[in-house]
Amino acid sequence: MAAGEQGEGAESIERIAASPNGASANGGPPAEPEKLRLGGMALRNGLLIHGPTAWGAAARAADGSIDVASGPKPDFGGNRFGKVPMMRGPLRLAEAFAVIPIARLAVPSARLPFEDGKVIAAGIASTLAGNLVRRGGTSPVREGVAATIGFVPALVSLSGSDLAAYHAAEHKSIGGYEQGVDPAGVPKEHRRCGSNLIAPLALFSAACQLAVDRLVERPGRLARAASALAGLSLAVEVFVAADRHPDSAIGRAVHGAGHLIQSSFATREPTPEQLEVAVAALDAVLAAERG
Repeated sequence: MAAGEQGEGAESIERIAASPNGASANGGPPAEPEKLRLGGMALRNGLLIHGPTAWGAAARAADGSIDVASGPKPDFGGNRFGKVPMMRGPLRLAEAFAVIPIARLAVPSARLPFEDGKVIAAGIASTLAGNLVRRGGTSPVREGVAATIGFVPALVSLSGSDLAAYHAAEHKSIGGYEQGVDPAGVPKEHRRCGSNLIAPLALFSAACQLAVDRLVERPGRLARAASALAGLSLAVEVFVAADRHPDSAIGRAVHGAGHLIQSSFATREPTPEQLEVAVAALDAVLAAERG
């Protein structure tokens, strides 16, 4: 996932009470509406951005034009359970992933990160390699290696393509919207980027798989799936804690690792043309959220 923006309140809209004449409820000038917390995913030739209830996507077509579409986001309860620990992460991620095929069909010119032979081959190879590592026995080292191998397809997808640039364009367009400034001047790294999930996810996935192997004599697919879900939920909770308390030890560790990943290889400064596509996707999702 290129830039899955998560965190408590990441899929909620805060409303400000206002009087009929547009002034704020306390009699002052009209209040500025709260910014939506947006997330997204970089495409090979564009961007998909999702908000609390809608999504917007834009892609650069072969003829140079920009194809844009938007629509309502699937609702699996992410907003309703947005403050319930261990539930919010999987529900919101499920909603975000459910948008992908919908947006892909709505924007035929869009190309997903894994729509590449090399990425598909890397995915198959990493799955086989991870299973091979686990067959040799269970240990923290083996689980850590297997979890790390799982990120190889993402590395392959980022190399030799515009995906890293569109990932940065996602951060800059969302950051510019949040700060009310020109996105061109916003850093290409974002504090809520999904890269901040990588270190906690690798750690908790390995720990949960190891726990299952120790507690269950012959763990089956259901036990493995439950272990993976628990690891994801715990990683999201660490992500939320880091977003709430960025100056804490957890916040510095999570954001430090995420920033390193983004600055090193996961993002690349976009061109004005790529940023134009990102802004088109941003405008589409904001218009859809306004109904």
